[in-house]
Amino acid sequence: MQSHDKPAPAASAGRQVGNPFVNFEYPNSLFGEILDWMLAPLLLLWPISIAATNHVANYIANQPYDQALADNVGAIVRLVKIEGGRVTVNLPASARSLLRADDIDTLYYQVIGANNTLIQGDREIPWPTLPEKLEAGKVLFRDERIEADSVRIAYAFLPVRSGLPPAVVQVAETLHKREALSSSIISGVLLPQFAIIPLAVILVYLGLTRGIAPLHLLRDRIRRRRPTDLSPIPVQRVPDEVRPLVVAFNEMMGRLEENLQAQQRFIAQAAHQMRTPLTGLKTQTELALSETDPAQMRHALQLIAESTDRASHMINQLLILARAEASHEKLHSVVPLELDALAREVTGEWVVRALAKRIDLGFEDSGRALRINGVPLLLRELLNNLVDNALKYTLPGGHVTVRVRAGRLAVVEVEDDGIGIPLEERSSIFERFYRVLGTDAEGSGLGLPIAAEIAELHQARIDLLTGKDGKGSLFRVSFPRHWEADQNSPSQARPASDSFPIGL
Repeated sequence: MQSHDKPAPAASAGRQVGNPFVNFEYPNSLFGEILDWMLAPLLLLWPISIAATNHVANYIANQPYDQALADNVGAIVRLVKIEGGRVTVNLPASARSLLRADDIDTLYYQVIGANNTLIQGDREIPWPTLPEKLEAGKVLFRDERIEADSVRIAYAFLPVRSGLPPAVVQVAETLHKREALSSSIISGVLLPQFAIIPLAVILVYLGLTRGIAPLHLLRDRIRRRRPTDLSPIPVQRVPDEVRPLVVAFNEMMGRLEENLQAQQRFIAQAAHQMRTPLTGLKTQTELALSETDPAQMRHALQLIAESTDRASHMINQLLILARAEASHEKLHSVVPLELDALAREVTGEWVVRALAKRIDLGFEDSGRALRINGVPLLLRELLNNLVDNALKYTLPGGHVTVRVRAGRLAVVEVEDDGIGIPLEERSSIFERFYRVLGTDAEGSGLGLPIAAEIAELHQARIDLLTGKDGKGSLFRVSFPRHWEADQNSPSQARPASDSFPIGL
């Protein structure tokens, strides 16, 4: 059984996958989104504008009429006489008739003496509230109701003498002229808005239509392309806002072109690799048909069976590689699983093959439950390919160890003391159909590319290092840990290492 010493540092060849894609939701219509954001503030501000206009119009309409009321109050105050606490007023008949001369609004006036008695005028005007600080002769305003009419009242207090309440002069007026003036101001301001706002909406719509016209031209240019044309889209006439999107699209098309070319090369290489065993099968079949000696015929049939096994193995590996690259495999069937148990099970399946080659096959576990997220079928194939590769290139009497280690990452290693891989060839071992030169071991050149593809699918890193004491190879696959499953799963007390009884 091999020891637990760490392998010596050496140059490594590896592949690393990036973070998974994140999905975002976008609006269905860019045109509608911009139109909404432009019109929504306009429609929100319009009621505010109406309310503000109404307030300003009422303020403007009140100014001249309040001034007229104040002048009337002042004129009556000048006619009031206070002598010895007695209040009198001499309001000529002409003045009283002038107060009643308005044919639109009704005017009321009132003079109240020190004893809250009506000296002259109309009783309908309500008594005012005394202010905390009395200013003689200052005209104040308030809004009240007389019968069913709203009125505006101007009033002033006149001190009589100490200890007596003040005399009051009030003039009230209904609000018909004010309301008419306010309505005229509001209609003069708002009526144009009823024409301007729909016109603004139409202009915004036409402006947006004109603004996104380059997008329609870009769409038409893309639609006119042939299905096989993956060349970059020229960005000279593309708007600045869309140019980064077109540049990113061109980069994506470039990657797609590279992938298509890689697939075409793969198909050509696969066809070439398949042609060789099929040609051999045909030749061996023709030789078997021409043989009459049973021994020679049996030998030919044995060669046909071996060639069939090699062709079947290659086809199976091609199918596994296609499955690893399929998008649905990347999105489904991912479950939490225990890496120790899977590695132990896979290693056990190769015991008979190791015995047949007189190779010491060992397994070392991590000593605790080690969980990762993955597709069990693909991970089993990854481990099978690494163990198969190690057994192929290890001489009889050699050692192969499958090792699982726990740390920040979940690590599985397959180490052998076989012929090793030269440094100059390590950058090529993950290429499809690549075979290390100078070896006569049978293989399709797909095992390590499949392992790398599966590792990338699981966001894992696969590295090639030199084995212990500078001999052989060590393949290390580092997986992200499934920490939640690790915490919920009770640790299992197992020995730090375990090996199968294969000592030759």
